[in-house]
Amino acid sequence: MKSSCIGAILIGLSSLISFSLVAADSAAGKSKSAACAGCHGADGNSANGVWPILAGQHALYLEKQLKNFKSAERTDPVMQGMVAALSEADIQDIAAYYESQKRKPVAFDKALVARGEGIYRGGITEISVAACIACHGPDAGGNGPASYPSLKSQHSEYLVAQLKKFRAGTRANDSYSMMRSLAARMSDEEIMAVAAYISAIQ
Repeated sequence: MKSSCIGAILIGLSSLISFSLVAADSAAGKSKSAACAGCHGADGNSANGVWPILAGQHALYLEKQLKNFKSAERTDPVMQGMVAALSEADIQDIAAYYESQKRKPVAFDKALVARGEGIYRGGITEISVAACIACHGPDAGGNGPASYPSLKSQHSEYLVAQLKKFRAGTRANDSYSMMRSLAARMSDEEIMAVAAYISAIQ
């Protein structure tokens, strides 16, 4: 009985040690992300709406996207070149660094915000588009454990581009095709409106 208890304790300690050895290191991630700064900014706040803001994004989501670029499940010639040499530890460290950074406010089209809020919070019933709030939350902060991204204060231009890619099927790394099925029913105007509202949540 005594030996089995000691064995259980040793296994538990071994697990903790193993976890500490593979735990993400945000400080290391800062230096490893230097090559990313040209597009995404030194702190993950990109200045150009074409490139996403990574600051404050959930680490699990960032890890998934980097791995998807590496496996070509998500395609982008620039990103695939950037991730090609990254190890598992590199990906975890970079993701941890960006998650630790604070997202800054971005510009948005104020004229579209009211329409976008209606879509985000209530969906579009007549065409069976579910409310974004269900997965991304009332403050667009997403759900880290479920790998639903934080969207708040993201560039409208980037959000529009991604929704159109989901609609066209050229981006297909969404779980259970959720984003593709929703975006497929949305017009350009509806996409632009909901993107403006999300950018306005700061």
